[in-house]
Amino acid sequence: MRIARFTLGEDPAFGVVEQEGDDLVVAQIGGDPIYQQIAFTGQRYPLDDVRLLAPVIPRSKVVGIGRNYADHAKEMGNDLPTEPLMFLVPNTAVCGPGDPVPMLATSSNIHYEGELAVVIGKMVRNVEPELAMATVFGYTCANDVTARDHQKADGQWSRAKGFDGSKPLGPWIETDLDPSRLRLQTRLDGETVQDGSTADLIFDVATLISHVSQSFTLLPGDVILTGTPAGVGPVQEGQRVDVEIEGIGTLSNPFVRAR
Repeated sequence: MRIARFTLGEDPAFGVVEQEGDDLVVAQIGGDPIYQQIAFTGQRYPLDDVRLLAPVIPRSKVVGIGRNYADHAKEMGNDLPTEPLMFLVPNTAVCGPGDPVPMLATSSNIHYEGELAVVIGKMVRNVEPELAMATVFGYTCANDVTARDHQKADGQWSRAKGFDGSKPLGPWIETDLDPSRLRLQTRLDGETVQDGSTADLIFDVATLISHVSQSFTLLPGDVILTGTPAGVGPVQEGQRVDVEIEGIGTLSNPFVRAR
């Protein structure tokens, strides 16, 4: 099931994206499906007539995972981690599909990083890996936009990876998906720059959830970013980045210079 958050110009609403003939429609549902049973309102809208929003705004946190693909760690000149490398991102960094990503004015080296994002559906703490997948609500595409110069200068990643609008999520949440072997592609102005598979994750989704939950209580709506494959690189003002993940869809965002 594909859960979208959308607007028609008024208050945000949730809906299920469905195929109707050759077209996609959004069947509106009442309330927030992370907290409530899905109940359709009877309202249906062509997907082209709505504006998709970030499918979730984390109530609590986004937890990023660094260097979780061996080829990416190698291209950045880093050793492989012996345990998941975590960093926290504020929810003000989240933006949605189609939203312009405001390139941090103090940075001259902004990079794209296409990633699989895990949306948590249940409060969990100290969960074992074999039970971790039961806490997942679904999956979406993410772009872990990073100010490389600040990442290097600061030595920790709060500013480099947590600035406003630096974490596009979307286009929707897919709730029925096996994340173990998904093709992940990132395109810069239509040219493929990343082409990887979640089969190459150093630490798989269950391991990540378990590890994160040892330090942080995960709440419904929290998001875990699972890391990026090789091929990261700079993006310039006016360019567009697409992150496509098999079984989910495509997240697309233009980049603009913050004023």
